[in-house]
Amino acid sequence: MTPNKSASSNPFADFNPFANLDLSKFDFSKMMGDLKLPGLDVEALMAAQSKNVEAMTAANQIVIKGMQDLAKRQSEIMSQGMHEVSDMVQNLAGKANNPQELTAKQVELSKQLFEKTLANLRELAEMISKSSGEAMEIINKRMAESIEELKAMMPAK
Repeated sequence: MTPNKSASSNPFADFNPFANLDLSKFDFSKMMGDLKLPGLDVEALMAAQSKNVEAMTAANQIVIKGMQDLAKRQSEIMSQGMHEVSDMVQNLAGKANNPQELTAKQVELSKQLFEKTLANLRELAEMISKSSGEAMEIINKRMAESIEELKAMMPAK
């Protein structure tokens, strides 16, 4: 009889009390409602949490869309850059006989490349800032609403 490696290294490997737990039958709002806590409106609490999840989902969708747009733009910039580098190399190849003209052209192209890179980085940073700002706006708005909802749920003194 060969020993089971998982059993020999971990005696509890085959024991999982949650293996057959079906969370689809778990009703949190019913459980909380059955607690009958004085001054706690379980339905309002569950509605507030549902709105929190909706806000987080909307914020995540904005972030994901922003990331997709950013990746697409980065790909466009890379493709455009490759074409520009190819053109630069061909342009410089014709100046190879005159070292002074070649050096002047290299300096000019380096300056153009630097300026173009800064402009692209600025554009990408603005894209990131825009999508993060929109996502944070949704979250901040929901947080303010949530605070007001919690205040309304509190029993009057």
